[in-house]
Amino acid sequence: MYELLLFLLFITLFLVGMAVLRIGLFNLSGAKLKSFLSKVTDKPWKGFFAGTIFTGILQSSSAVMVMTVGLVSAGSLSFPQTIGIILGTNIGSTFTAEFMTFSLDRWIIPGVLCGAALCFMPKIALKSAGMSLIGISAIFAAMSGFKMLSKPIAAYPSVQHVISGIENHLSYALLAGILLTALIHSSSATIGIAMSFLMSGELSVSSSIIMMLGSNIGTCITGYMASIGSGRQAAFTAYAHIWLNVIGVAAFLPLVDVLERTAAFFTENKATQLAHASVIFNITTSLIVLPFASQFSNFILLLHRPQKK
Repeated sequence: MYELLLFLLFITLFLVGMAVLRIGLFNLSGAKLKSFLSKVTDKPWKGFFAGTIFTGILQSSSAVMVMTVGLVSAGSLSFPQTIGIILGTNIGSTFTAEFMTFSLDRWIIPGVLCGAALCFMPKIALKSAGMSLIGISAIFAAMSGFKMLSKPIAAYPSVQHVISGIENHLSYALLAGILLTALIHSSSATIGIAMSFLMSGELSVSSSIIMMLGSNIGTCITGYMASIGSGRQAAFTAYAHIWLNVIGVAAFLPLVDVLERTAAFFTENKATQLAHASVIFNITTSLIVLPFASQFSNFILLLHRPQKK
C-alpha cells in the first residue's frame, strides 16, 4: 500500500511539474504564441508548423488545443484554420516523450536550486525561466520515482492482474492508455508510466506502444471539455482532434509489430523505442492527412453539422 501511495505521489509530482513548466514557458512566450497563431493559419501547412513548434515550446498538446479552442470561440480563428494546428500538436507532443528518455537524475537538485534562485529575480523572464527549471526537475524526479517503484508495485496481485491483461489483450492495453490519459489529462504522464514498467521488464515494447496509441485518444478529452459551451466552431475543432486520433490509432493497431521493428532499428534502448514509436506514429498520421486538410474539415462538418429538418 505504501508503494502505491508513493506512486500516486510521483504521478502528482509529474503533473505539477508539467503545469509549472508550462506556466513558465507560457509566461515567456504565451502572448506572442496566441497572436502568432491567429495570424499565420491561413494555410494548413502554416498551422501545421505553428502547432508543432508551439506544442514543443509549451510541452503540452492539450495546452495548445485549449488555446486553439479559445481562439475559435472568440472568433479569431475559423474551424478549417485549426486543422493544420491539430496535426502539428500531435507531432509537437512527442518531444516530451523523447525528452524523458534522457537520464538527468544528477541535475534534479541543482535544477531546483537554480530555478528557485531565479524565481527571486526581479525580471519576469528570469522568474519564468526559474519556474521552467523547477518544472523540468520535478518531471525528472517523478520519472526517477516511477522507475524505482515499478517493480515493487508490479508485485501487487491486483497490479499484476492488470499488467497481465495489458500484455495478453490488445484491447486492454489500448483501454488502459485511453482511460489513464483521460483521468490524469496527460499523455506524457501515461507514456512516462509505461516507460517505467517497460524498463523494469514488466511490460513489453508492443504493449507499451499500444498504451501510447491509447494515450493519443485519451488526450482528446481536454480539448473536448474546453469546447463545451464554446460554440459550434469550437466543438468542430474538438471533434476533428478526436477523429484524427481515433482513425490514426485504428489504422496503426494492425501495424504495431511494424512500428516496434522500425523503432528498434534506430535504438536498442526500450524506453527510447517507445518514444520513437510515438514520433513515427504521429508524424505519419499527420503528414498523410495534411494534404487533405480541406477534405478532412468537410468530413467533420458532414458528420457533426446539425441536419436540417
